Amino acid sequence: MITISELAARLSKAVADRTAIGTLSDEFPELDIPTAYQVQRALRGAAGPLAGWKLGVTSRAKQKQVNISEPIYGFLPAAGALDLGEPLDTGAQIQPRCEPEIVFTLGRDLAGPHVTAADVVAASSGVTVGIEVLDSRYADYRFTMADVVADNTSAARYVVGAPVSPEGIDLRLVGVVLERNGKVVATASGAASLGHPAAAVAWLVRALAAEGEGLRAGEIVLSGGLTAAVPVGPGDVVVASIDRLGSLELACR
Repeated sequence: MITISELAARLSKAVADRTAIGTLSDEFPELDIPTAYQVQRALRGAAGPLAGWKLGVTSRAKQKQVNISEPIYGFLPAAGALDLGEPLDTGAQIQPRCEPEIVFTLGRDLAGPHVTAADVVAASSGVTVGIEVLDSRYADYRFTMADVVADNTSAARYVVGAPVSPEGIDLRLVGVVLERNGKVVATASGAASLGHPAAAVAWLVRALAAEGEGLRAGEIVLSGGLTAAVPVGPGDVVVASIDRLGSLELACR
């Protein structure tokens, strides 16, 4: 019988080889969500310091794109961060795609099974615009929910802008625009993430509580892609703009 560590090793090798693989569930149809999170935890244990967490499948656009209907979560290695102005090396990825995010910075620890969106806002020292670079290790982005959970929800790189205070901002209503090479490719509002991005983060806290974990002060949370993710390659420039939170540009080489 194949072990959790062996499944994690397959995904790690795909990253190292920059080569997509077939889905784990094709070969191991018994792979379920709890087992997939065990694979993800094995990857997390080898990832070094963490910067925070990310949510997946929180927007209708994303759900339609990947044929999934429930939120999932993954972790953000500190090594995955791109600095402002730093280009994305697409050659270091397999099949990169970009999506806009509302990002929360935690001002204090937050944990427990009954955390609400209001608790998340109160615990956040800032919110900002982010761009997440997805890079599924599965060929053609074809996977089951268990597959993508095991693959750390396709996490690759991310860039985050300067945070602003969430006070007085209705994050449901902020407008979101995603541009690629000067052309608008997608629009949305903050409500695309579970009706309110703070509600998505609250869902994460409750999910982590079931595993005896929580959010820590200083961590960031990418609260879920607000539009469908767009493929990028060398020479592309992606800009994510969110009302009252700012704009963020990511050049690709």
